[in-house]
Amino acid sequence: MELIAISISNSVDIRSRDHREARYLEIVGRYDRPTVEMFPRILGEITMALETAPGDVLGSIFTALEIHNKSRGQFFTPYPVCQMMAEVTLGDAQSARALIADKGYVRAMEPACGAGAMVIALAQTMLAADINYQRHLHVTAVDIDPRAVHMAYIQFSLLHIPAHVMVGNSLSNEVREHWFTPAHILGGWGARLASQQPSRNEPISGGPVEPRAGPLPRLPPPQPPAPVAAAPVRAEQLSLF
Repeated sequence: MELIAISISNSVDIRSRDHREARYLEIVGRYDRPTVEMFPRILGEITMALETAPGDVLGSIFTALEIHNKSRGQFFTPYPVCQMMAEVTLGDAQSARALIADKGYVRAMEPACGAGAMVIALAQTMLAADINYQRHLHVTAVDIDPRAVHMAYIQFSLLHIPAHVMVGNSLSNEVREHWFTPAHILGGWGARLASQQPSRNEPISGGPVEPRAGPLPRLPPPQPPAPVAAAPVRAEQLSLF
């Protein structure tokens, strides 16, 4: 999963490319050639599965294999439950449409994203309500487990969900890694979000300014604002703002 995530990230994220490429080579060096050649086929299967029936493909496999960390309370919410919660959160979609009419987009925060099931369910619910999530939804997603972040990042990227995915702790505001999906970078979401005042509902702030796609000249990025403390957000609670 980390190899796939790095491959996707390195296609657009020029700022993180060098150290992630070194990490890629470190990981791939552990495997023999037949195993390495299997990895692209796995990515192809994931892509086709999401194309055929969008959902939490990787989270379902992860849970079925029983490799989640039960001792740390890691239990992925079943996708049908996520669909129900997304429909309740979106409601009749009028509030989302009002936000889109005002700002041009809706933001969603997932403080314990797992493999991204709730965000995927929200995106599909918006699509069913005739809202183009690829243009009008931006997601901030956090998980303490890097494996979960890699899975979420892969699925968000393949579904073209604009997202900033972090390895971190939503309660303590600690962040260790930042992953920006291709939809985020190619869609210019860094500039779009910077034009708006920071939301008080954002539990983690002060992240880096992501690079633009392609080797274009860049001005020095402005200093990020100091982190704003926020009230703890209950795990598995999806919020729109």
